[in-house]
Amino acid sequence: MATATQKETAATAALARRLKVLGEPARMRILCFLFADAPVCVTSIAAEVGTSVAIVSHHLRVLAKEGLLEPVRDGKQVCYRLTTHPFTEDIKRLVCKYRSSLST
Repeated sequence: MATATQKETAATAALARRLKVLGEPARMRILCFLFADAPVCVTSIAAEVGTSVAIVSHHLRVLAKEGLLEPVRDGKQVCYRLTTHPFTEDIKRLVCKYRSSLST
């Protein structure tokens, strides 16, 4: 049985992993584009952020693995949307609040 300290350590490690994933500027741009709440297909995301489909697909898989995005199939295309997890909602509020004020 895990002790309270072990559970806290595991939760802290999971939080650190998620924050590290968000530390990549390309992933932050992708998330900002997805804040519109509707699923967006990989090709549209790549065009918006100015990166290849292959690179965007890699970043999307990483974000999905951490539970921030979920894939949605649209025929042959894969689209992504934000999850409804409270962490994702908090990140959305944080980024929307500081996105323009932190540009230097």
